[in-house]
Amino acid sequence: MVSKENNILIRLEDVWKIYRMGEFDVPALQGINLTIKAGEFIAITGPSGCGKSTMLNMIGCLDMPTRGKVLLEGRDVSEYKSNELARVRGKKIGFIFQTFNLYPTLTALENIQLPMRIHEIPERDVEENSKKLLVTVGLAERGSHFPAQLSGGQQQRVAVARALSTSPSILLADEPTGNLDTKSGGEVMEVFKRLNSEGLTIVMITHDPRVAGYAWRVVKMLDGKIVGET
Repeated sequence: MVSKENNILIRLEDVWKIYRMGEFDVPALQGINLTIKAGEFIAITGPSGCGKSTMLNMIGCLDMPTRGKVLLEGRDVSEYKSNELARVRGKKIGFIFQTFNLYPTLTALENIQLPMRIHEIPERDVEENSKKLLVTVGLAERGSHFPAQLSGGQQQRVAVARALSTSPSILLADEPTGNLDTKSGGEVMEVFKRLNSEGLTIVMITHDPRVAGYAWRVVKMLDGKIVGET
């Protein structure tokens, strides 16, 4: 469940991430404070190398801070054992990447079903839910197609459906339209917009102002710091 404190899903408190490069410490994040509430749609923007992807990794519990805390539904993620955190992350957080990351030897339907089978969801539910998700992303007639038989926009929509397959609390997207043309990118963003209107929390990285315009909040980053919000 989400934190009862204003429906907070994830909170970053004074988060620093410092990498050791030879004799030097290189800060990727410097004192980040960010609160993400249930139902929000947030875009994180900024120039290349500003720390956007590192912050998304923190939000997704894929990496641990050097200093500070990441709270998932009110609990410090550093308290989880690694296998416990992987299980929680797999169920509560959906990930979408710029490069789709679909398995080429699996059909669209099978790609969507894979996370559900990994998490041992009953087979009857796997079949039913995967078909519903294809409808959700507008690909009901493409379930038997392999990724190579789909356009880039269709592949990304399959990736969206796959990310939703375990009914996560939050969807994280790293440049979800970065490899798409304007029309295909717009189709993916309309799916995001509809999912958010139905209550799904979304956080995405983007360098495209048009894509950022779909979000409720735009968090601007520079040199590992949050420098503004609109």
